[in-house]
Amino acid sequence: MPLETPVRIVRELAARGYNAEQAAVTLIASTERPGRTLERVVEHVDDAALRITADDVRDALGDARPSSDARDAETRADDVSTMENGAETIEDDVSAVGGDAPNRGERDASTPRRDETTNPGRGDAPADVGESGSGSQDPSVSTGDERGYRKTEAGSGSGNVPEETAGAASGGGTSPGDAAPAASRTVDPSLRSLEVAGDVTGQSTGTGEYGDFVKVFRDRYEKLSKQLRGRVNHRPATAIQSMSGGTDAAMVGLVNDIRSTKSGHWLVELEDTTGTFPCLVMKDREFAELVDELLLDECIAVEGTLSDDAGIMFVDSMHFPDVPRTYSPNTADRHVQAALVSDIHVGSQEFEADAWTRFADWLHTEEAERVEYLLIAGDMVEGVGVYPDQDEELDIVDIYEQYERFSEHLKDVPGDMEILMIPGNHDAVRLAEPQPGFDENLRDIMSAHDARITGNPSLVTVEGVKVLMYHGVSLDEVIAELPEEKASYDDPHKAMYQLLKKRHVAPQFGGKTRLAPEEKDYLVMEEVPDVFHTGHVHKLGWGKYHDVLAVNSGCWQAQTDFQKSVNIDPDVGYAPILDLDTLDMTVRKFA
Repeated sequence: MPLETPVRIVRELAARGYNAEQAAVTLIASTERPGRTLERVVEHVDDAALRITADDVRDALGDARPSSDARDAETRADDVSTMENGAETIEDDVSAVGGDAPNRGERDASTPRRDETTNPGRGDAPADVGESGSGSQDPSVSTGDERGYRKTEAGSGSGNVPEETAGAASGGGTSPGDAAPAASRTVDPSLRSLEVAGDVTGQSTGTGEYGDFVKVFRDRYEKLSKQLRGRVNHRPATAIQSMSGGTDAAMVGLVNDIRSTKSGHWLVELEDTTGTFPCLVMKDREFAELVDELLLDECIAVEGTLSDDAGIMFVDSMHFPDVPRTYSPNTADRHVQAALVSDIHVGSQEFEADAWTRFADWLHTEEAERVEYLLIAGDMVEGVGVYPDQDEELDIVDIYEQYERFSEHLKDVPGDMEILMIPGNHDAVRLAEPQPGFDENLRDIMSAHDARITGNPSLVTVEGVKVLMYHGVSLDEVIAELPEEKASYDDPHKAMYQLLKKRHVAPQFGGKTRLAPEEKDYLVMEEVPDVFHTGHVHKLGWGKYHDVLAVNSGCWQAQTDFQKSVNIDPDVGYAPILDLDTLDMTVRKFA
């Protein structure tokens, strides 16, 4: 394959296990025969080297006199090197760190927005689906209206593309098939930070014994009840049982049972660490519809009045742990972006390899130079034996070969990106949540770019922005149990709103979601995330709930026969691009 563009040079080096300075890539591309130059450089560098520098290229060229273009490129490379080592970088020009950083929603006038940038791209150019503003969606609005589906052409495919705010374009960006300008990632890596909390990997102690279940539910109750006790005058169940009839009472507990009466009222039984107590929600109360949102085992608080015989509480109000309405999200101190993707499904016959290649090529362009993080929310591969007759839909039948192929596709991504991934239900880890990260064998296979591998779920702090990464199996549960206007596959972010409201990623035990008992409940949202990122349902959807951005990032797998049988019409080849300094988001389509 000709190496006439920097993008192809970077991909070829990555395929051979090397990262490279931008200056080195520029020097190679500017020689008369870039392919031969690359071979000389690879032969020249030490076998233990992982990063090719401009000095490596100069040493490999030796006495060979470079062309005038190459000499000019060397001068430019020196300029780049100077900027990398100096106090001022290109990053500083665009977004100053500290007090001079632009306010939310503002950019330096010299930096064009994506929808204002003119590009010579054509053919398979990725399309901007839209930019999400600081308050893109009101959870009270019907998502059918708020997503505003419209038919548009995007790259080599077309489909129902959700349009968020002003700025949606049908063909922005640069075509990966053309000679796209390569990214100039001159930012100091020391500016990056990525921390993980709530990871069960290496911490799992559950044996499946009864005592483990007691521990995990007790921990759930303690963590969530703390968030509710400040709102009600909580009394334990046993204390309420001894109170006089007609008195006011309040209780915090896990939902133990929900049933309707002959008159259409709702009887909700709550359980705390001392016992259970029945609470009656009258059907004519304005909050009665909240009962439709309840799941077994979630934690709520109620206030009300005891009946004359003190055997039941008539509920006057109901409270969820919820995200405080006063919550203010964190943002990064500089203009930097993260790509949020999930459900790659390498190994499936329906894996959209061309779409992934277009995405990876785009990451090498100048337009994507601020995308420094790639966060993958599970299902890297299709897996084996996940559903009936799956083997008939596999392109690769060996699970290890699937991960090897995924690793090859991961090498297409720029080598200087920070990559973090969690497992999903198709991956080769235990199905029960929380899921530990991959074992050492799979980590060795997926060693490209030294990706960070953590458990499902994990709270990942990226330059100060808290991103809750969860694959999303419990979304099936929420969608099945709640009314369609509250949660549906077409609007997966609405189901995510429910999990934020409950402050737990998988509240209900014993249903569609397999849960593993541990000494503590890793699935509780102890901290409010700034961004909640899921996958699993293969549908694109995003919006803001109490200023928390909820994103389900779609998939990279076309519809399978199994998906047809369960009426799943996937949203394929989308890549939400998140501005970490403003939490604005642009969704790009590559399929």
